[in-house]
Amino acid sequence: MTNSFSPRLISPAGDRTSLLAALHAGADAVYFGAEGCNMRAASRNFTVADFPFIVSECRRHHAKAYLALNTVIYDSELDMVDETVSGAASAGIDAVICWDMAVVESCRRHGIPFHLSTQASVSNYRAVRWYASLGARMIVLARELTLQQVRHITEQVRRDGLDVAIECFVHGAMCVAVSGRCFLSQDVFGRSANRGACLQPCRRRYRIIDEEEGFEFELGPDSVMSPKDLCALPFLDQLLQAGITGFKIEGRNRSPEYVHTTTSIYRSAFDYILQHQDDPGFADTYRRFAEKQAEELRTVYNREFSDGFYFGKPLNAWTDAYGSMATEKKTYIGTVRKYYPKAEVAEMLMHTGELRLGDKLSIQGPTTGIVLMHAPPFRKNDHQADTAGKGDVVTIPCRQKVRKNDKVYVLRKTGE
Repeated sequence: MTNSFSPRLISPAGDRTSLLAALHAGADAVYFGAEGCNMRAASRNFTVADFPFIVSECRRHHAKAYLALNTVIYDSELDMVDETVSGAASAGIDAVICWDMAVVESCRRHGIPFHLSTQASVSNYRAVRWYASLGARMIVLARELTLQQVRHITEQVRRDGLDVAIECFVHGAMCVAVSGRCFLSQDVFGRSANRGACLQPCRRRYRIIDEEEGFEFELGPDSVMSPKDLCALPFLDQLLQAGITGFKIEGRNRSPEYVHTTTSIYRSAFDYILQHQDDPGFADTYRRFAEKQAEELRTVYNREFSDGFYFGKPLNAWTDAYGSMATEKKTYIGTVRKYYPKAEVAEMLMHTGELRLGDKLSIQGPTTGIVLMHAPPFRKNDHQADTAGKGDVVTIPCRQKVRKNDKVYVLRKTGE
């Protein structure tokens, strides 16, 4: 076998804060978009000028940097694509994620590795072998494959000694369309999903109308085109055993808390499996471990969880609610004014809302990343206090360094 890859946890980065959140949480690699040609046009994408910073941060955390250029490309954009790929190669980005052959050709010409996006809908070994012959170093398989089908592909990769890694999604949004190639948003709003501009009309509730009599009927309690999110945590050990190399978390449009929480939980799951997989009774102990960790996953954005297609067609995996089912709600309360590193104390100004002793806080910034903590005893306007509100200056112990103008949020259980 010539495959030189080891398993990697690959996390999303929609901006600098999320990038650092992923790296601090233990991602082995991050993937991010560049303005103009990636599948998450709504995220705060990076520019070529940001590439050196991204590579520097990834190197500092011993992680890989993957640039997503995975939309359909038109003739008028070829020069822009070429400049972006050239900039990625010069900055030392590890690979470009793509599926348009124009991007593949540009990567080959500039000597930068490329990974094949799930948009290519690779569903069989012949396709894997063909793209590997073009130089693909990692191939993201179609999301519609079962675990058995994935295993069949990885076994043939090993048998033939093919130097290509197999990647699959393990967590995040599932699209109603095959491999995400949906035309509903384009048809309704003129915003193409295949250009990264999807407005997600599939996530809405719908009614059917009898055109003769005008009767209206709700289509049951479910959002009939809105799948639940994929969550492979309960069977992550089986995916590792199946020979998958890349384990990708979806979510470049999601919050830094989402990125940090999902990455840290899957990181801990990987570490647990690798440490205990040979223990007697591992299957039962891992199941209990995964159940406990799944509760933490539910605190951040989710549409409820399903197994995706790994164990067959998910016929009953439609969400029964609109929007997020997260068990925690994030509320903005203020900004950091100053940090005292020797004392390990942050000074913050309350702009709105209320801070209470013991509150779960999220402090975020493009240089800080994300710091999560529970509010220890703090001072309000230089006096000991249990609560603080709008206009108050709060000094609070904070072991991790935060920075001026970092935003401060409180995270509370939904309904509190």
